[in-house]
Amino acid sequence: MFAPTFIHRFEPGTKTEAIPLLLLHGTGGDENDLLPLGRAVAPEAALLSPRGQVLEHGAPRFFRRLSEGVFDEDDVRRRADELASFIEAARTHYHIASPMALGYSNGANIAAAMLLLHQTVLSGAILLRAMVPLTTVVPVDLAGKPVLILSGAQDPIVPVENAARLSDLLRAANALVEHHTLPVGHGLSNEDVAVVRRWLQDAVKATRSPTP
Repeated sequence: MFAPTFIHRFEPGTKTEAIPLLLLHGTGGDENDLLPLGRAVAPEAALLSPRGQVLEHGAPRFFRRLSEGVFDEDDVRRRADELASFIEAARTHYHIASPMALGYSNGANIAAAMLLLHQTVLSGAILLRAMVPLTTVVPVDLAGKPVLILSGAQDPIVPVENAARLSDLLRAANALVEHHTLPVGHGLSNEDVAVVRRWLQDAVKATRSPTP
C-alpha cells in the first residue's frame, strides 16, 4: 500500500528505457513547476515531481535555511532521508527505475545532498544553480554516476567558487561531473534547456552501450 509522504505529481513515460526524472523545484515552487522542463528535455521519460515540505514565509522548500546561502545542515540531512524513503516507495509503486534528479536551486541542493548521503537512490543528477549543501560528509563512492552542473556567471545567489567546490567534491567521490558556467543569472534560460537535453541524450546512449 503506497501512502505517499510527499504531495507529488507522477507522469508515466512512453519508453521504458528512458531514464525517469525526479523533478525538484526551487524555493516557492511546487510539484507542477518543473513538469514542462522535464517534458522538454526528456519527452519519453517518466516524471516524478514532489513538493518540498518546508515552508519559508509560505514558500515551499526542501529544507530549512538560516539565511541566504546558509543552510540548516541538520535539517538538510533529515529531509534528504525523508526524500530518499519517498523515492524508494514511489519507485516500487510506479514501477520505475532509479531516477535521475533534475533539480533547480533549492531542489538542486537537496539533490546534491542526496548524492552525498544516499548514493544508491539516484542514477545521477542534473543540478541547476546548485551550491555545496553540507560542510562535512562521510566519504562516499559515487562510482561513475553522471552529474551535470549548470551555473550562472551573473548569479547573485550562488558564487561561482561555491559551485566549483561542489563540482570538485562530487568528482572526488568518483562521479562523472560535467560543469558549465553559462552567461546567465540565477534564473533558467533556453540555453539551460538545450544543454540539459543534449547531456541527457548522451547519458541515455552511455547506458545502452555494451560493456567492453
